[in-house]
Amino acid sequence: MEAFSNLITNVNNVLWGLPMILLLFGTHIFMTIRTGCIQRNILTGIRLSVTKDPDAKGDISPFASLATALASTIGTGNIIGVGTAIALGGPGAVLWCWLTGVFGIATKYAESLIAVKYRVQTKDGRMLGGAMYALERGLHMKVLPILFAVFAVLTSYGIGSSVQVNAIAKVVNTNMGIDTWVVGIVIAIITAVVIFGGVKAISKVCEGLVPIMAIFYVAGCIVILAINYDYIVPAISTICTMAFTPGAAAGGLIGTGIMAAARYGIARGLFSNESGMGSSPIVSAAAQTKNPVRQALVSSTGTFWDTVVVCLMTGLVLVSSIIKNPNIDVSNITDGGELTSLAFGQLPYVGTPILVIGIITFAFSTILGWAYYGERCIEYLAGKRSLIPYRCSIIIVLLIAPMISLNVVWDVADTLNALMAIPNIVAVLLLSKVIAKETKYYLGHDKKGNSRLDEACTDPIPVVDK
Repeated sequence: MEAFSNLITNVNNVLWGLPMILLLFGTHIFMTIRTGCIQRNILTGIRLSVTKDPDAKGDISPFASLATALASTIGTGNIIGVGTAIALGGPGAVLWCWLTGVFGIATKYAESLIAVKYRVQTKDGRMLGGAMYALERGLHMKVLPILFAVFAVLTSYGIGSSVQVNAIAKVVNTNMGIDTWVVGIVIAIITAVVIFGGVKAISKVCEGLVPIMAIFYVAGCIVILAINYDYIVPAISTICTMAFTPGAAAGGLIGTGIMAAARYGIARGLFSNESGMGSSPIVSAAAQTKNPVRQALVSSTGTFWDTVVVCLMTGLVLVSSIIKNPNIDVSNITDGGELTSLAFGQLPYVGTPILVIGIITFAFSTILGWAYYGERCIEYLAGKRSLIPYRCSIIIVLLIAPMISLNVVWDVADTLNALMAIPNIVAVLLLSKVIAKETKYYLGHDKKGNSRLDEACTDPIPVVDK
């Protein structure tokens, strides 16, 4: 196992080196410029996310689509992932993680737009879309769509299942003393009940679970920040300073250099909001929407809530807590969960329960969201007959993963994230002209001055035999 772990670490050092950082962050900035700074329309996206569009083509509502996407992104990356980034990359990683979210809004918008534009419909009426269809229909490629689908299926076992159930098992075992294998069985059974109900069952659960769990966790963060009020400004100063310079800082915090801060901040930012991975556009393609731009705006709000808001709050909670409590020796902590537990431990009686419930609900919802992504990709590769075997394999992974070392699971997840992002970024960049054209048209007005956002797209949706 140690040899395998070392191999994965070496692979990650290559994949998450300067080229990947430049590719991802460069794409975020390029699409921000190409779309005319689409971030300016975030309030419109929020409004559209709660606006029903029942007469439009699609399987689920825009909000259900967003909730399912948020279910897969608001997970352990927001809690354990941010802690891991700080432990390995220093507090400066928080700024890189946040910037990944701010600029990543444009990439999330772009990848969702092409997912809807190039989606297809099955003979039984289901909508299918994502990077594999954009690569196939928009760019007429054959190999990259298959590679994306394969990487996505593998990622659903890693970031989507193993990491999540492992985190649940660890936090439950630590705080409740329940054996990890028991946790695996319980999560596997509950997951099976939901995912065998298909996308409507998954989206229904996510619609109810995501808002409640997010509000619950954010409330806990706000209380801790209120307790750490005097340390918030020093925390912000430390984060900004150490994002670009190495060296010691307050409370025993130590910078590890710009590259380390950027690498872990951007990697955890991607893990958290998945902008550039091409995952959430898979469920965006199932949304009821009049045109691609409407749903793309809705989807882009997911990155805003996930990273710009939630990850930032987690980062401020952790860094301000460390500065406030110099006894916390960050140099000996490599487990983000341990760091987060110490921060939430400041809240007597309720701090630990908030963290435990947050991790359990966040991680479980992520399992559901990624199960849907995996289904759509395995269906692209092998047809509808592959769905039952895939669902069974997810259940098996949920049973086994709690007994695997968390460090190895995280490293494998980082590898798969990078491999999945590459073909998706290719689709976004090569179709950027189409994205810019669609954006300019639908965000414009007709001759009567009416907004085209309410205009229905006339492009036919191909019917495929899946």
